[in-house]
Amino acid sequence: MSTERFNIFAFSGKMKTLHLSWMAFFITFVVWFNLAPMLQAIAQSLNLSNAEIKTLLLLNVSLAIPARIIVGMLTDSFGPRKIYSGLLFLSAIPCLMFALADNFEQAAIARFLLGFVGAGFVVGIRLVSEWFPANELGTAEGIYGGWGNFGSAAAAFLLPTIALWFGGEDGWRYAIMATGALCFVFSFIFYFNVEDTPKGATYFKPKHPGAMEVTSKGDLYFLIFMKIPLYAALALLAWKLASASTGLISPTAAVGIYIFLTILFFYDSYRAYSANKKVLTEEVPEAHRYKFKQVAVLNILYFATFGSELAVVSMLPLFFADTFTLDPVKAGMVASAYAFMNLMSRPGGGWISDRFGRRPTLLILTAGLAVGYYVMSLVGSEWPLWLAVVAAMACSFFVQAGEGAVFAVVPLIKRRLTGQIAGMTGAYGNVGAVVYLTIFAMVEPSTFFLVIAATAVLGFVALLFLEEPEGHMTEVDEQGNVQLINVT
Repeated sequence: MSTERFNIFAFSGKMKTLHLSWMAFFITFVVWFNLAPMLQAIAQSLNLSNAEIKTLLLLNVSLAIPARIIVGMLTDSFGPRKIYSGLLFLSAIPCLMFALADNFEQAAIARFLLGFVGAGFVVGIRLVSEWFPANELGTAEGIYGGWGNFGSAAAAFLLPTIALWFGGEDGWRYAIMATGALCFVFSFIFYFNVEDTPKGATYFKPKHPGAMEVTSKGDLYFLIFMKIPLYAALALLAWKLASASTGLISPTAAVGIYIFLTILFFYDSYRAYSANKKVLTEEVPEAHRYKFKQVAVLNILYFATFGSELAVVSMLPLFFADTFTLDPVKAGMVASAYAFMNLMSRPGGGWISDRFGRRPTLLILTAGLAVGYYVMSLVGSEWPLWLAVVAAMACSFFVQAGEGAVFAVVPLIKRRLTGQIAGMTGAYGNVGAVVYLTIFAMVEPSTFFLVIAATAVLGFVALLFLEEPEGHMTEVDEQGNVQLINVT
């Protein structure tokens, strides 16, 4: 663990690792969200219907749920340097495929594959946790998440300008290609400039890389139960795709997907059992235990925070346009204030968590989240536009600060499982987005905001069961040496 001073303007040691990590995450989000800012031009170029446009938006997030789980496991086993570099390198391929697409089917395949780039986030969580001590970890993870997450807002601002600069009907293609080229080039920059750990430090790997380890019988059952929403969200996505009028997935194909997901769930549960069956008959020594309920609570909170952010970012321009009769350009600019808050809110949440404790910070931010969305449910055409924007920005502060506070806790549960825990927590964020967007399609915006507020209240209740990390984690390296890692 690096002991150098935390200096945001430095570019050496742990600070170099932090800056290169958020840049990598930033690029993955630019690539992942390069569709929405130019959707109108893409639709005209490929002659897409409204149903096909909605299908592309849905496909764009579909693969991120399993991808975050898989990438988290790979990160713990092979290290962040190789996995992040490889992810950036490979993501450039479907990005190029999308830029060269001539019809809806080609575009749909490329957007589905590009969902994998959304898993990049979990890699940096493990990497940053290796370089920063516990008392700086919330701030560092917050900067990583907040500045990287700003890539979606940067894409909205920059890509239409790039497309206009190239001009013509194919301007959007060159803008998409530019993001793919950036992804490709940065994969090499990252690989040759980042190390998994500071010099002399040990990189702890899981004993069973294909399944998350637990340390009690009850936690094994709890782990399997918490897998159910992940598969249910994928089934919901299949249902939405089958019910769309694009013909991309037939009802028969959807049934096949449901059967496949059911079989995959039981296989996944069997893998979890096989990796942890010893806990059914043997007691794990106290020093090596961790409580899976910590992971479950963070999953629920990220469902409400990041899940609502993804959903609200998708619907907010339309909400402002309809409520205040704004043209699409003005509505998009006004709505971007919500995402813009990421630059300060997420690092702020991590910093507050470092200074005032993990659990108290999350309790306060989650309460603010519930109140914020309740206020958003009251916004109507009789409100001054500036007040509605202030309400949205205030709400987004609690949303994004809550995300930062969640990932201030993730690396403090079990070091060698950090990638897997981050992957599962991140996947729950995408599950939240799928659920919220499905609800949004069925109800009025005011009800939609109230539903998010209600889930935030449930998150607050779940938080009462979270324990403040304290003391140290016990880890064993590949030679059997025991090391203690401070978490306070």
